[in-house]
Amino acid sequence: QVQLTESGGGLVQAGGSLRLSCSASERTFSSYNMAWFRQPPGKEREFVAKISWTGRSTYYADSVKGRFTISRDNAKNTVYLQMNNLKPEDTAVFYCAATPDYRLTNPADFGSWGQGTQVTVSS
Repeated sequence: QVQLTESGGGLVQAGGSLRLSCSASERTFSSYNMAWFRQPPGKEREFVAKISWTGRSTYYADSVKGRFTISRDNAKNTVYLQMNNLKPEDTAVFYCAATPDYRLTNPADFGSWGQGTQVTVSS
């Protein structure tokens, strides 16, 4: 399984922006579809966004559509999540995950996870 490491989280005021990064150790990273999930305090882990291995296809949860952008740089083995116009309800631990199946959005179906990065949005 691919080893993943998230970074870029922090504390930001509502309306602000953050860019999360997820680096992979696996040289076959470019063959994986990648996704971002988040887990708000006391809640279940939920899907945020995904990107195909080519980068040509993306898909977002309705709650972040128009505010978040997922992208990837296969030369750097990295996937990004640009988050704009952040809201207090975006506060969560954000995780990246890898899968060979682009159709998946259920976190239970993903086997490779990073350790997570905390995003806190103050009002």
